[in-house]
Amino acid sequence: MHDLVIRGGTVVDGSGGTPFVADVAVAGDRIVAVGQNLGAGREEIDAGGKIVTPGFVDVHTHYDGQATWDAEMAPSSWHGVTTVVMGNCGVGFAPAKPDRHEWLISLMEGVEDIPGTALAEGMSWDWETFPEYMDALEKLPRTVDVACHVPHGAVRAYVLGDREKPGAIPTDADIAEMSRIVEEGVRAGALGFSTSRTVLHKSIDGELVPGTTATAEELIAIGRAMGRVGYGVFEMASDLKREWNEFQWMGDLSRETGLPVTFAALQSIAKELPLEEQIEEMRSQNATGANIVAQIALRGNGIIMAWQGTVHPFRFKPAWNEIIDLPWETQLAKLKDPAFKKRMVEEGNVWPESDILDFLKVVAEGWPVHFEMDPDFNYEPRMDESIMARAAAAGVSPAEYAYDLLMKDDGKGFIYFPILNYRDGNLNFLEDLQAADDTVNSLSDGGAHCGTICDAASPTFMLQHWVRDRAGARVALEHAIKRQCRDTAILYGLEDRGVLAPGYLADLNVIDMEALKLGKPWLAFDLPAGGKRLLQKADGYVATVKSGVVTFRDGAMQGPTPGGVIRGPQRVEMAMAAE
Repeated sequence: MHDLVIRGGTVVDGSGGTPFVADVAVAGDRIVAVGQNLGAGREEIDAGGKIVTPGFVDVHTHYDGQATWDAEMAPSSWHGVTTVVMGNCGVGFAPAKPDRHEWLISLMEGVEDIPGTALAEGMSWDWETFPEYMDALEKLPRTVDVACHVPHGAVRAYVLGDREKPGAIPTDADIAEMSRIVEEGVRAGALGFSTSRTVLHKSIDGELVPGTTATAEELIAIGRAMGRVGYGVFEMASDLKREWNEFQWMGDLSRETGLPVTFAALQSIAKELPLEEQIEEMRSQNATGANIVAQIALRGNGIIMAWQGTVHPFRFKPAWNEIIDLPWETQLAKLKDPAFKKRMVEEGNVWPESDILDFLKVVAEGWPVHFEMDPDFNYEPRMDESIMARAAAAGVSPAEYAYDLLMKDDGKGFIYFPILNYRDGNLNFLEDLQAADDTVNSLSDGGAHCGTICDAASPTFMLQHWVRDRAGARVALEHAIKRQCRDTAILYGLEDRGVLAPGYLADLNVIDMEALKLGKPWLAFDLPAGGKRLLQKADGYVATVKSGVVTFRDGAMQGPTPGGVIRGPQRVEMAMAAE
């Protein structure tokens, strides 16, 4: 008798092949059979009329702190994700000398908008080296498997100490020590190394992150450290300035080591190279033997603005700054006052000194690219649905219309502002990229941007929008599942998952495609020290199975936490199919 049988579902097996109706049988943590009329299971799930997919593999998350205290690993686990790769963008918490804890927290808080108070209270810091951090992660079972990058920021801080300032130039000895630490981390099981080289990433004190000014020599030396181990992914977020010639050194590193290099490919106000040129440069390097992979987001990377969020359009009004530090109940009472509203709507903004002032002005006054998040919100909104357009139709100013939106649901309304990936006012540019073999679905930032972004629901959005509902060109179901399961897994050497076949890890989803629907985001204050985070659930997930154990039913955590810590590439041991 099998331990678990998922009976009669439409199997979308992750290979990209045509879906088919079959049973899936599980013994222990492995799939043992996929076929018709399989034998009974001690536990069975009726998947008739539903799709059965591999568990989703999300390679771009920031659960580095949360993974040390949270077994549920929401919100990613609510959206069918069974494997997360964290430590992206050069930020993380190991290695960490005791006198750099606060510095690393401020770096993460600034770059990824994770409340520093939550990190300070939630983490035990019972590690110093990266191998010790991996050991610490193993103390807490979770609903998902977690994998790590060695983060550049932590490595630089560990080696340079107080010398780590923007523009710091490490010595040859420093670079050798950084390379040693990265090699040690990869040998301990990290799946790669990450860095960040964008002005959009700053510490809470406004300082550029350590990797921004690193030289190609430093980055290549670190890449060679992974090459000595024989595996690892070099991950990077970069402004791709022409003078840096990023694609040349990425190509050189990949060709020399044989390892993949992956970068965030976005339409971005910070990137000097337009997206089309990023892809062209990548493919030019790949044509001569490199293995560079572009990570693409499936929707506009957008700020969700709210009174209690990190930002909103009235953030720079003198009236708001009078109440900014008051308790929410007091703020809400003021916001309901008609006289206070009149001030907020009519006052001019007082701008801070900032090297991203143009961006801040669009946050506060970009009404043509701000959108109301109603219950059936479409994350590919038309320009005639903007606050500018709706305010004109209602005969009021955009500021008044936006104010009233934020006041909905007793001050819990949301405004969506896609700051990246929405230059054209649509997502058409992603159609070809989703069909390409040199891109992967990514950039969900699960666990990060707690007060501004909630993109951890990306796998659900992929199915709801790109596969089922989109008005324009859509993506075939079998191709979408392959991209979110097999393709992401293979990039990081996780060959044991992402496919429903005998011998593979029993990570699965049972999904009701007709019922699938993203819920409205909400702000929760459930992080340690009462820290806030945006969360979003979805209808339609009948069950999620991790390593053969049902972890979620109808969106609710069931209790078991079979997830572990991934150490190094994972190979599949093919098992004989058995009834």
